Amino acid sequence: MDSQTSQPSQASPSPHTFQVDLRGLVDLLSHHLYSSPKVYLRELLQNAVDAITARRAEDPDAPATVRLYAEDGTLRVEDSGVGLTESDVHSLLATIGRSSKRNDGLESARSDFLGQFGIGLLACFVVAERIRVVSRSARTPGAAPVEWTAADDGSYTVRTLPQEARAEPGTTVHLVARAGAGEWLSPERVRSLARDFGALLPYDVRVGDEPIADLPAPWDRPHPSPSARRVALARHCRELFGFTPLDSIDLDVPLAGIRGVAYVLPTAVSPAQRASHRVHLKGMLLTERAEQLLPDWAFFVRCVLDTDSLRPTASRESLYEDETLAAVREALGERIRSWLTGLAAGDPERLAAFLSVHHLGVKSLARHDAGMLRTMLPWLPFETTDGRLSLEEFAQRHPVVHFTRTVEEYRQVAPIASAQGVGVVNGGYTYDSELIEALPAVRPGTAVSELDADTVTAHLDTVDPAEELALAGFLAAARARLDPLNCDVVLRAFHPLSVPALHLDDRAARHEQARAEAEEQADDLWAGILGSLRGSAPRARLVLNHLNPLIRRISSLGDPDLVGTATESLYGQALLMAQRPLRPADSALLNRSFIGLLEWATHTDPGKDDRR
Repeated sequence: MDSQTSQPSQASPSPHTFQVDLRGLVDLLSHHLYSSPKVYLRELLQNAVDAITARRAEDPDAPATVRLYAEDGTLRVEDSGVGLTESDVHSLLATIGRSSKRNDGLESARSDFLGQFGIGLLACFVVAERIRVVSRSARTPGAAPVEWTAADDGSYTVRTLPQEARAEPGTTVHLVARAGAGEWLSPERVRSLARDFGALLPYDVRVGDEPIADLPAPWDRPHPSPSARRVALARHCRELFGFTPLDSIDLDVPLAGIRGVAYVLPTAVSPAQRASHRVHLKGMLLTERAEQLLPDWAFFVRCVLDTDSLRPTASRESLYEDETLAAVREALGERIRSWLTGLAAGDPERLAAFLSVHHLGVKSLARHDAGMLRTMLPWLPFETTDGRLSLEEFAQRHPVVHFTRTVEEYRQVAPIASAQGVGVVNGGYTYDSELIEALPAVRPGTAVSELDADTVTAHLDTVDPAEELALAGFLAAARARLDPLNCDVVLRAFHPLSVPALHLDDRAARHEQARAEAEEQADDLWAGILGSLRGSAPRARLVLNHLNPLIRRISSLGDPDLVGTATESLYGQALLMAQRPLRPADSALLNRSFIGLLEWATHTDPGKDDRR
């Protein structure tokens, strides 16, 4: 066989064109891309405004009008924009994904347009079964008007019309509602949607003869005084968001093309709740649910603003996360931060009213911002044994700022520590312990220490050694009963007298207790591993108050079993008073001691009166 055997030539496969199921695509838009059918009107307004913008780019004196007429399940939208020729209609309206902003040298000017994705009229099929467009181009004055008619099955026709069909350049869009969607084209709904989407548009937009623009924007309107402006903005907030704000904050970031206002909520909200803000893009409402516009700590405000720099996503219902949005977020956060520092410097009454509701948001900010912490230090409230005070006031009263990391620990020791003159701050609420630990950085010389069981015990008075020795039998019985619970018994004298016993532990003791419980329930392998992790942490302790009359009566009992039962009751009562979560063993102890005391109280010896 010849080594030069020729290979058969391979013909290049002919290309094929994607076939688009328009009904399937419309279903995709309505159920997955757009949040509601109402966006159809935004797309119509957007196309009209972009057409006017394109015409004015070439003729600044061109008319700028948009008119909407709704009647009997139909809608007509007329604009004085740049218009289309027959070739434009074929290449733009009938080609999904192509945008007129990419043609005729306008790519560099795309930032002037609202539409960026070329979806255009396709969104109207969400509510319409037929779309008819009549357009006349302003760029080619001699061109005849052209009509494009499309149905929701994907078919369309194009024809030229007589010159008199449309005398002036521009475009008219006719919609006929699909079955079940007539309500979206009703005059009332069209008017409401046009006002919502287009209130800040810079052109003459009307529904019938009624203007829908509300310019200038509320934050740009002149007012006779600052107080009058505050009242007007409060009214705007009530109409827009449904609440009367505590205050309003101007959001003016010229470099980012942003103007707007942030309204301070009158009630507290959870930091985890995602705030929703209203964002207009070049006057057109983009979204009512912009969640990533502000830093997470600024959850106490709701914003409405207009921008020309932020990018919308494909659905044009949210913002594209990019470096520009990150910079805007930081700039808006700085405006809110400046408002807070301004209140601290010049309006303490308004600041106090704000902090009484939103101190959590400011604490969230202050824990990452030393400057804000320094500014807010005299104002931020904390729960302390001296009452509700700022850290500044508390540090002036106490040489050491003791704090607890949990609310339970605070409730456990606060009454006792206060009676002994030990000041304690409750650091168990969100952000509080972090701020307390940051205190020395903004207030040099301040001593901060986490309160532990040893510190509390050290401030309690010891009992006379002779008295404690006389109670050795009682203490031995009490310790023997609580030893299985990894709890020691200590005798001290302290105030208030009404407290018979105090349960003290710290995190290390609780960790060791949890490890021991896990070791008991584990198999041999895990028990060995957990046993190797055994620590030398101090055990929890039950501090009995020698000054309390009940403790004195219990300590005089001669029955070791009764002493043990009473000790278990004191232990359970101390846990309950500290509002600590009960383990199964603690619950069983409470039940056992309660039943034991009932049996003792109702026991009758023969020949004697009932024991009480």
